[in-house]
Amino acid sequence: MKPTRTLPDLALAPGRRVYFASDFHLGVPDAASSLARERRIVRWLDEVSQDAAAIYLLGDIFDFWFEYKHAIPRGFSRLQGKLAELTDRGLPITIFTGNHDMWMFGYFTQEMGIPVLRHEVSQRIGNQLFHIGHGDGLGPKDHQYKVLKRIFASPLAQWLFARLHPNFGIGMANKWSRRSRMQTGKDDATFYGDEEWLLQYCREVETQLHHDYYVFGHRHLPLDVAVGPGSRYINLGEWVNYCSYGVYDGNELALRHFEK
Repeated sequence: MKPTRTLPDLALAPGRRVYFASDFHLGVPDAASSLARERRIVRWLDEVSQDAAAIYLLGDIFDFWFEYKHAIPRGFSRLQGKLAELTDRGLPITIFTGNHDMWMFGYFTQEMGIPVLRHEVSQRIGNQLFHIGHGDGLGPKDHQYKVLKRIFASPLAQWLFARLHPNFGIGMANKWSRRSRMQTGKDDATFYGDEEWLLQYCREVETQLHHDYYVFGHRHLPLDVAVGPGSRYINLGEWVNYCSYGVYDGNELALRHFEK
């Protein structure tokens, strides 16, 4: 296993909270429902920003995203505007790339001051240690996706895709992304116990360094599972069906649901 990457400690003042959300999958299954979901997410950001010390968005914010040098995918302006407003007010926001939006490059950092992280990290928040990431490609098995991820992450693949006209490239990618989502829908609703790949990953990391919380998305099922003594794996679920998120108050990380 690779050495754990770390972020600077985050102090938590009394009354302040840290929020985690993942897998908005904006863009699916159609424009109308995606827009309604985007507006709900903006309402959530408005609400949690009242007492937030920081917000972490753990990937697959978009069902597909690719940044051309002079163009980005159309839409999602309400979310981008809200994120820019919050960072302008000084609220720290961190984005992790997911398997559906791994082709984020410099746009969110340059335009909104939001760090974009591509790997899981450990960070001490308040008095507890967190291990945070999207979760794709971690744990055993899923070898086919791991090979595919290495291909998509290669500079050559990104350069070749950038040569496609956005009308064709984004349109083609959106169709493929939606097909992938339909194929995995049944698995998303099933809990596999000790066979959960991310749970196995958490337990492997725990043998090397104790973390109080392991926080991931990707799995699409809201989960709160014991990793070991004093250690828990929290999966944030998704916003197509659950509108679930995590909130940490300095003592406990809990799952919540927004407007559901």
